[in-house]
Amino acid sequence: MDNRPIGVFDSGLGGLTCVSPIKKKLPKESIIYFGDTARTPYGSKSPATIKEFSLQIADFLVKNDVKALVIACNTISSLAIPDLEAAFPGIPVIGIVDSAAEEIARTCTEKDSIGIIATKATIKSKAYKKAVESMSSGLALYQMACPAFVSLIEEGIIENEIMDLTIRYYLDNFVKYHGLNTLVLGCTHYPLIRDNIERLYPQLRIINPSECLANAVQQTLSEEGLLAEDSTLQSTFYASDLSENFVNMINRIDTEDQINISLKKF
Repeated sequence: MDNRPIGVFDSGLGGLTCVSPIKKKLPKESIIYFGDTARTPYGSKSPATIKEFSLQIADFLVKNDVKALVIACNTISSLAIPDLEAAFPGIPVIGIVDSAAEEIARTCTEKDSIGIIATKATIKSKAYKKAVESMSSGLALYQMACPAFVSLIEEGIIENEIMDLTIRYYLDNFVKYHGLNTLVLGCTHYPLIRDNIERLYPQLRIINPSECLANAVQQTLSEEGLLAEDSTLQSTFYASDLSENFVNMINRIDTEDQINISLKKF
């Protein structure tokens, strides 16, 4: 048993969509979350920059005595996990891409047409395609970068016509041309527009990697003997820029009476 907190991080506020599934599945666990809101989005940055930022954040979390590093960012999971594992040996590093790839490989067949939407960096890395194909061959996988989604979501532009028009701009032809019946939300920001997507494309089955990640966290902590027995620590949320949207999102996903929110700049 280990009552230390779990370290969760993302390039911004999108990774907060992973916190609720983790806390629902593991209610005794506390979390230290870091969102790099001052430097988001990561999807258009170079791999070297993404790795540098990721190591900075992970070092901060490790110095706060976390027992595991959970990468609630598809871009970081696509590019930086080997660097993180090398830099912090002995600490489990759990990425969102492999967690979701396992779900895709387990539940999809050759009859399915599977679309993956993500940032430019994630799509360019082909991380999802490589991970899924290593687990199950013959699946029809198609990718689409949707770079405008993150910026709009970070600004809270979600439940309005601008977001719906942007979704249609990216997805109308993508869904029709490939005959998609399954869509993978390959960025942790995207579950925040899941309702929009389901309303516009009710025929699609949605795979949310944030939920897959929570399952992987539970499995890893259990296998490593790291599950909390009775943690009394409150969850703490750090950001490199405490925007109003970040604070509002925390209040939406966390039900604790008292929440610690702090600024951390690099």
